[in-house]
Amino acid sequence: MKNIPHDYYLRFIDPVAYDEVLDFHTKGNFLIHEAFKDSTALYFLNPKDLACLTGNELHLYPDMQRCLPLNYTKKAQGDLNRNESCERFSESVISFDVVERLMTPLISKSKKTYKRGYPSGGALYPIEVFVCSLMQDHQTWPCPEKILHLLPQTAQFEIIQGSENTDGLRSAILAAPADIGSPSVAIVYAAYLPKTFFKYRYRGYRLALMEVGSIYMLIELQAKKLKLRSRLWSAYSDTMLCKAIGLNPTLFLPLCVHFLGGSE
Repeated sequence: MKNIPHDYYLRFIDPVAYDEVLDFHTKGNFLIHEAFKDSTALYFLNPKDLACLTGNELHLYPDMQRCLPLNYTKKAQGDLNRNESCERFSESVISFDVVERLMTPLISKSKKTYKRGYPSGGALYPIEVFVCSLMQDHQTWPCPEKILHLLPQTAQFEIIQGSENTDGLRSAILAAPADIGSPSVAIVYAAYLPKTFFKYRYRGYRLALMEVGSIYMLIELQAKKLKLRSRLWSAYSDTMLCKAIGLNPTLFLPLCVHFLGGSE
């Protein structure tokens, strides 16, 4: 079968184990809605404790100063360093040819092989990449629809039907109280759970998380090369985001959003 329907994988999964993984993932969902903004919180730490607990390295033996220094220079690191996350995006236009170049690290190396530019456990490639334009008037965007699904093996973009209006997408990923300006592009990394689950069951979920980390770091480095600013984002509701793209939230798990654009 050359082009497998996405729901074909459901024939080969353990439904009980699948539901358990989906239930676990749902516990980490994030609810964003105007009606609950004054009654919900992600944590209840005071600012002093929060400052103490974040940004630190973990010492296994904090009272024993037995460490070896790491000798390195910034020059030796070369281009493998990502830029710092963008604090606030400016309203800018990214031409579509730059978006295409941004995706090139993810494309299959050759039409004769399924191997892509990043590792995948068991060659399952469960992460689906959706490129979303957040720009108001983009003359170089190739179609009226604003959301494109990357097909890495054939080096194509699948057009997401009915995505001409991105108001729902914006409200799902740029909700208050966060204010990071106006990113030009949002890349959504979503795990298609049946594709990673049918072979490795519970462990497949872990492999999907590993894969998305490989992908977004490649995009970070490519963005630096293209002189774009970027920022990873998790402050969204899975259900709202899936609805905005037109995905089934029991099959597709949005693991991360990647904003790109220019900085103020």
